[in-house]
Amino acid sequence: MSMNLMAQAMSIKVGNPLRKLVLIKMADNANDKGECWPSYQHIADHCECSKSAVKAHITALIKMGLLSKENRLGVNNGKGNTSNIYMLTLHNPVSPESTAPVASKNTGVSGESIGESSESTAPVSPAGTPCGTTWHQNQSLEPKDKNPSCQVAAQPDLSPDDIFLSRHPEAVVFSAKKKIWGSAEDLKCAEWIRSRIVKLYEQAAETDGEVARPKEPNWADWANEIRLMSTQDGHTHKQICELFAKANRDPFWCKNILSPSKLREKWDDLTLKLSTSPAATGGHWNTAEAWESTL
Repeated sequence: MSMNLMAQAMSIKVGNPLRKLVLIKMADNANDKGECWPSYQHIADHCECSKSAVKAHITALIKMGLLSKENRLGVNNGKGNTSNIYMLTLHNPVSPESTAPVASKNTGVSGESIGESSESTAPVSPAGTPCGTTWHQNQSLEPKDKNPSCQVAAQPDLSPDDIFLSRHPEAVVFSAKKKIWGSAEDLKCAEWIRSRIVKLYEQAAETDGEVARPKEPNWADWANEIRLMSTQDGHTHKQICELFAKANRDPFWCKNILSPSKLREKWDDLTLKLSTSPAATGGHWNTAEAWESTL
């Protein structure tokens, strides 16, 4: 760990909170020379995000000049897994254009308000005047022509993942192509549901002797369904887990509710058919004892 690099990483603005966390984690792993070689999975585990998100943010940090990567594929005679070597270059200046902008419905990709102009961001000619204008002795600006002679600076080459993360900075798992994503809480809820389904399979194996496990889910799909249940349907993550736990214990529903999308589809049926009264649950639902048996 290099405390000097950690302090520098904390003071640098990179335009995205998860990207800042990845940069800080890289500094945490670096030696005093700025060298580190953590795996994508190691960073993902500590930052509580997906490997794809880590790869996208590392690529962005490299483009911003804060990081360089040496690919070590082929070392050790091509045997075993070898992490890449990264070199932190935090002394390099970071231009505002290099940071990923946070877009809103009233802003364009550059972050400026649509329909509004900014004098500080107008392209400037070598003479120091805005492009497409001429400077007269009376110190007034008049249009010179409709086609500016100087070139507008090119926007940074952002990948689809970078653009998607700039619009959804809280996303820890996502698919930019499918336009789906989930936050850390959504993913945590999805992982808990998955653990209950795995346990169900293990219990079945004890009965019939057939060892089987459910296939690995698409975490972006699962987290997205949970996010929609929360943001669109108005259910809290606690309510989502509680209702799934009740369905998971029911002899019929445990075989039919095996994903967040199915839980969302059958939410009203489950609410009506699975009793939620205190008498049926053995006491008030919002007690430590009730939640211990539920979760």
